Amino acid sequence: MKTLLLALLATATAHATTAPSRPNIVVILSDDHSAPYVGCYGYPIKTPNLDRFAAEGMRFERAFTAAPQCVPSRTAYMTGRSPQAARVGRFVNPVPRDVPILPEILKNEAGYFAGVCRRNHHLDGNVGARDGLSSEILTRLKLPSMKDRLDFVDQSGPGQTSARVNQFLDLVPTGKPFFLWVNFNDPHHVWNAPLVNDPATLPLPADWPDLPELRADLGRYLDEVVRMDGEFQLVLDILAKRKVDQNTVVVFAGDNGMALPHGKGSLHERGLHVPFIVRWPGVVKPGTTTRALFSGEDLTTTLLEAAGLHARPPMTGLNFVPVLRGENVSPREFVFGMREPHGSVVFNENTTASGYDLGRSVRDDRYKLILNYTPWMRYAPVDSAGDPGWKAVVAAHAAGQLAPQFESLYFKHPRPLVELYDLQADPYEMNNLAGKKEHAAIERRLKLALHERMIIDYDFLPQPLPTDSKSLSR
Repeated sequence: MKTLLLALLATATAHATTAPSRPNIVVILSDDHSAPYVGCYGYPIKTPNLDRFAAEGMRFERAFTAAPQCVPSRTAYMTGRSPQAARVGRFVNPVPRDVPILPEILKNEAGYFAGVCRRNHHLDGNVGARDGLSSEILTRLKLPSMKDRLDFVDQSGPGQTSARVNQFLDLVPTGKPFFLWVNFNDPHHVWNAPLVNDPATLPLPADWPDLPELRADLGRYLDEVVRMDGEFQLVLDILAKRKVDQNTVVVFAGDNGMALPHGKGSLHERGLHVPFIVRWPGVVKPGTTTRALFSGEDLTTTLLEAAGLHARPPMTGLNFVPVLRGENVSPREFVFGMREPHGSVVFNENTTASGYDLGRSVRDDRYKLILNYTPWMRYAPVDSAGDPGWKAVVAAHAAGQLAPQFESLYFKHPRPLVELYDLQADPYEMNNLAGKKEHAAIERRLKLALHERMIIDYDFLPQPLPTDSKSLSR
């Protein structure tokens, strides 16, 4: 018996020695960051640290958040589900306790030491809501749950990144893998970074009027990205100094699009398309790119696979580990988006679409469909309607000096109920093809995909397709 026990112990010890260890995982989110505003994405901005990081990993050319707003977008990132399915749309709503989040699963099922630091992770509801009432209700009903789910929870302000990351790593027990989610303030408002970019030299998107004030706003925004690039390097330096960088998957991504016209709060590409870069030494070939369509829902499911676990129902995110390994696969046919109320807005007769809007979107490899469920809400950009750039656009509109294409994009009232774009021919979504006979089959195909998804997610909005006897085959 003793001999048998010794043999079994030796076998178990050998297995423990030879079995691959689970990688550490660090997820870093910039705040309000659209693609292509990183140097490695081709825009003329100085982001040497992110550019070097991309050269060491894989850059996703077509990564999209599940919503153009921080709360629902981060919910999708951390649950592997759409915001609708996770029951999180309004900012005051915390992720329900019965919806597991990525670090919680890693902690409970794979022994990870799990934490979040810096900024506001946005999964506990808006405890600091200005109305006061929401905070009281959340606290009284004990709805915030992050401190119960994780080992380390911090919401420090700017300037605390190095201290908080080091504090977390000091607490990681010897031999345990760790998960850390780091949240940056930049390039979110307030824009107060040192001036670096010359607004006069910046390429403007084709769907913006070329106004000096709008150029200046873009310059200030890009200055924030430059500052964030330095903060990003602080995290990498700490991992390298502690000699854990070679066994750590590092993900960098934007949480949603930039707070400028047709960015944050908009289901257009600028609101959903974000930079997304992954470094995984020994797995991801350095300097690679992928054009596979990636959704924010896919982060949790992919990192679970990286940790040796698997996605589980009702997660709708897909596994992108094969893509990271360099396999020629495209897991996703469609990417979906949703727009919900923003911030702590109180609805009244003066509310604009920046505070309250409802919409759904779906895109495939080439085409994009947007359904505006509240088309009577007048457009205004989220978080930047009071900035000089948008004020200048509004003034030009009032003076009749705005070109027709910009009048149609930003001031048509009511807005179109349905928008359809050929992203290959029209990347700035300026030519609405909805309702045109020659694109009817494409419009119907995308509506069907959205119809199906809204049923899966138990979405509360009306169905996008009429009920008829026609075939629903794609």
